[in-house]
Amino acid sequence: MTGRRYEKRQRAATEAETRRRIVDATIALHALVGGPATTVTAIAARAGVSRLTVYRHFPDDHALLAACTSTYLADHPPPDFPAWAAIADPVERLRTGLGALYPFYRRNRDLLARADQEMPSNPVLRDVLSDYVAAVAGMREVLLLGWVARDPVLLRAALGHAVDFGTWQSLAEDQGLTDAAAVGLMEMFVAGVAGQSRPAG
Repeated sequence: MTGRRYEKRQRAATEAETRRRIVDATIALHALVGGPATTVTAIAARAGVSRLTVYRHFPDDHALLAACTSTYLADHPPPDFPAWAAIADPVERLRTGLGALYPFYRRNRDLLARADQEMPSNPVLRDVLSDYVAAVAGMREVLLLGWVARDPVLLRAALGHAVDFGTWQSLAEDQGLTDAAAVGLMEMFVAGVAGQSRPAG
C-alpha cells in the first residue's frame, strides 16, 4: 500500500507540474503575441507536451484562461487596496494607493496591455477577468472614503480615471513620466476636481 500511495503522489505531482508548464507557456505567449495568436499547437510546443495533453488538462478556452488568470495574479498580486481604508487622510490615501498601483501596472505592463486591448472583443477573457476588474473598481471606492463631495459624480470619475490602467499607460509610456511623477500629477488632478469637494473632518 505504501508503494501505491507513493506512486499516486508522484503521479499527482507530475500532473501538477505538467499543468503548470501549460499555464506558464500560455501566459508567456499571451504576453508575447497576444491571445488571438496563441494557438494550442504553440502552447504545446512551448510547454513540451502534446496538443492532446493540453486539451486533457484544459478542455476549453475558459478553463485555460481561468487557470492562467488565477495563477498569474497569485504570483503577481495586485495591491491590497482594502488596507488603504485605514489611512484617514484622503490625500495621503490617494498617494499611497497610486504609489502601490502604478508600479504594479509597470511590472505587469505587457499582459495588462494585451488584456486591455482584447477584452472588448473576447467575452471569455472578460468573464475570467471580472474579479480583477471589480478589484480596480473597489480601489476607486476605497479612495473615495473620507470626502464630502459637492459633486460626487465628478470626484468618482476623477478617481476612476486615476486608477485606470490606461491612465498609467498614457502618463508613463506616452508622456514618459516616472511612476512617482505620475502619482504626483494625478494627486494634483484629483485635488483640482476635489476643489468642488472637501475632506471630511
